[in-house]
Amino acid sequence: MSSKKSNLINFFLFIFLYLTLILGFIFNENLNFGSYYDWINVYKAPINDFSLNFKETLLSYDQYGQRHSPIYLIFLSIFLKIGLSFEIIRIIHLHLCLSLILIFYNCLKLVFKEVKVESLQLLSLIIFLSPTFRSLSIWPDSRLPGLIFFILSIYFFLKFLSNSKIKYVWLNSISLIISSYISPNFCLFIIYFYFFYINKIDIKKLIPITIFNLASAIPAFYYIFIMKINFLIAGGTGGLDGDSIALSFNMADKIMIISSIILFHMLPILFSINIYKDFLFFVKKNIYKILIFFIPLVYFFNYQLVFTGGGFFYQISHLLFENNYLFYLISLFSVILIWYFAKLSINNCILILLLIISNIQNTIYHKYYEPMFLIIFFVLFDKINLQLFFKEKNNFIYLYIFSLSYIFFRVFKIMYLI
Repeated sequence: MSSKKSNLINFFLFIFLYLTLILGFIFNENLNFGSYYDWINVYKAPINDFSLNFKETLLSYDQYGQRHSPIYLIFLSIFLKIGLSFEIIRIIHLHLCLSLILIFYNCLKLVFKEVKVESLQLLSLIIFLSPTFRSLSIWPDSRLPGLIFFILSIYFFLKFLSNSKIKYVWLNSISLIISSYISPNFCLFIIYFYFFYINKIDIKKLIPITIFNLASAIPAFYYIFIMKINFLIAGGTGGLDGDSIALSFNMADKIMIISSIILFHMLPILFSINIYKDFLFFVKKNIYKILIFFIPLVYFFNYQLVFTGGGFFYQISHLLFENNYLFYLISLFSVILIWYFAKLSINNCILILLLIISNIQNTIYHKYYEPMFLIIFFVLFDKINLQLFFKEKNNFIYLYIFSLSYIFFRVFKIMYLI
């Protein structure tokens, strides 16, 4: 197939998927279920109050039961203040969210320079089929704009790796700061970036950037810890009426659930990257270490179904068997998989650790890692031959079928299980 024809097909695919998102907006699509209720019950009130009395709302923000940063809500309140309706604000937000697809595509171009752009376009368009992307585009939420700026920070990081210009380090830092102010969990990824910068940038150039990063964090620390407006734990825990979100450092919960969520997103990709032999060799060589590590995880695992969330495999285990046994089995495989990826390089190890520890709350939702992990996997993980994914057209078919199947499952869950 010619490049011109492929580009035309991708263009029409973009138009089709975009129209499905617009139809979702018109018919109040709510694949994540909670997105609509968060917008109605949690987001609209502070947005309205910020437009009416900015200072008072900012100083009492933790009283709204809102555990997301006020920054993006302040931004949306500007549109309300100038006379736009909430519906117009929602449609503006939806179109701003489309930038995630464009930024992901440009990241792919920097990483896969020898892959045809039509294939990169096709991969980037899969974001349209992410239930989280669709839900949080239709019902405004801080997490998706935070993710957009986080992926933008990765783009500037990749630009720096390709030409070593210091301006891209500054742009990377600014983007990550904005991302962190919108969605604070992304701030930990400064560790990943600095792992590279310390070895690649002259200390004299790195010191001003470091001072800038530290100074930029002062307002957030002052707001949360000095003024004690700690919105991070102000929300309610799903299923526990009246109980606030708790900070949880139960690493067994986090490692098992987050690794199982990562495995879920890896399923349509694993069979295309040819890791079978190396993976089996890794398992055989490390089976005793794996079991010694995994058995305590099962012992200390204490995630509660009433929290809601827990990821696809955790929910399926309880839906089918009303216990954790299936989840434990799948989690064993998922822990082995992320261990395998972590062993490939220190870069992968840091990424996986940050993905796990970036969730400090007791609730762990699938939406926290979708579509984020897919993007990070393709543009940041190394020592994995991801070029293989692009060599077979069937790999795209499998990925699209998998994504559509997950959407159908979400629809089924909402209609018949909730």
